[in-house]
Amino acid sequence: MFKEYLNIQDIVGPLILLQEVEGVTYGELAEIKLASGEIRRGRVLEIADHRALVQVFEGTRGISREDVKVKFLGKGMEIGVSPDIMGRIFNGGGKVIDKGSQIIPDKFLNINGNPINPCARAYPEEFIQTGISSIDGMNALVRGQKLPIFSGSGLPHAKMAAQIARQARVLRSSEKFAVVFAAMGITFEEANYFITDFKRTGAIERAVLFINLADDPAIERVAVPRMALTVAEYLAFEHEMHVLVILTDMTNYCEALREISAARKEVPGRRGYPGYLYTDLATIYERAGRIKGRKGSITQIPILTMPEDDKTHPIPDLTGYITEGQLILSRLLHMQGVYPPIDVLPSLSRLKDKGIGKGKTREDHFDVINQLYAAYARGKHAKELAIVLGESALTAVDMQYIKLSEHFERKFIQQGEEENRTIEETLNIGWKILSLLPRTELKRIKQVHIEKYYNPIESDELFKVNNLQQSL
Repeated sequence: MFKEYLNIQDIVGPLILLQEVEGVTYGELAEIKLASGEIRRGRVLEIADHRALVQVFEGTRGISREDVKVKFLGKGMEIGVSPDIMGRIFNGGGKVIDKGSQIIPDKFLNINGNPINPCARAYPEEFIQTGISSIDGMNALVRGQKLPIFSGSGLPHAKMAAQIARQARVLRSSEKFAVVFAAMGITFEEANYFITDFKRTGAIERAVLFINLADDPAIERVAVPRMALTVAEYLAFEHEMHVLVILTDMTNYCEALREISAARKEVPGRRGYPGYLYTDLATIYERAGRIKGRKGSITQIPILTMPEDDKTHPIPDLTGYITEGQLILSRLLHMQGVYPPIDVLPSLSRLKDKGIGKGKTREDHFDVINQLYAAYARGKHAKELAIVLGESALTAVDMQYIKLSEHFERKFIQQGEEENRTIEETLNIGWKILSLLPRTELKRIKQVHIEKYYNPIESDELFKVNNLQQSL
């Protein structure tokens, strides 16, 4: 029997403070029974001097100091797992919300998980094809990597998340692939979009969804990514699956942390966020990876909206320190009608070199990346000079680079929401764009690859190809 406490000392926001408690541990779950018979759930946030600070999941509205019983359950927050979780939708409390049958768990796992021993980690080196050229071609995602997407308010990161979730797969592998999708603090319309898209495309069959709405309790928002990663670890390391975890929106997660920290009256750090924000984010991001001797793996794509498109904001800033690169969405490209509006110049995948090349993607992949990146950067620079000095101040070669940069945005970066390009198609498009340049300008590509793939093409002909594909 669990002991019940009636001695609530204080109520502040979503927190209640109990005094004279015994045997209570950090993170332990609690049940709060109101005088009306309603039962709410909570979690211990702090223990000191026989006092316990408990956060109530459903909020403290209607709770008074009298006639309220608090019972500690002797365990942390857990989620029940079994192979039947595939294709199911859960809320932020880990309960099924898809109107299907209840899941009979094989076991219950603590959502905080266990850290991976650094010595047991295997190096990420297997290419994951997302079907999006600006990712696969320029900033390849590797199995076991954590590669965040830095977005902004109003940019189509939700569409990108859904597209990646339904298209991603490991090349040249017969092993099972799954997607765990966790949405935090989103609107009902966004939740309905994700669920409808997963069901429409059939991606739901290999996915597990966790949905936390904007009006749901903040404590659930904090628990959702940990639940998602616990399920991912179960599928990866007990059922040998390749698991892609998509977390959106990590900014909402951090806002929930700030809300809880303010209620606890903690000393704030940068912009009011708790001083332990870096450590807290690391406990989520570092649960991605591969383990030596295990076939399964966890790959992460956290998505966050940068407040005021500020890359120096604490959330993207700290995320960049922990993760292995970033994909940055451009508001300018979005305004020009380019989808997905990925700005490849500031974007980076630090592990792409390990996942591309002969036997993984194609032998010319590394050369194509280098040459396209250099040519696009020069074209953007030449375009800026043309605005200041006029086109008459540019050389003929500069004008070719400007045309190349325009083609790169309209043919390589831009693609349809339902368009799933193979890596071969992506690299072939890259060669068509590079073929706008004279052979002498391809200084970053091996001669053997130039002989095999280079085919000079007039820009007018490339425009005709573009127009024909768009009309179709």
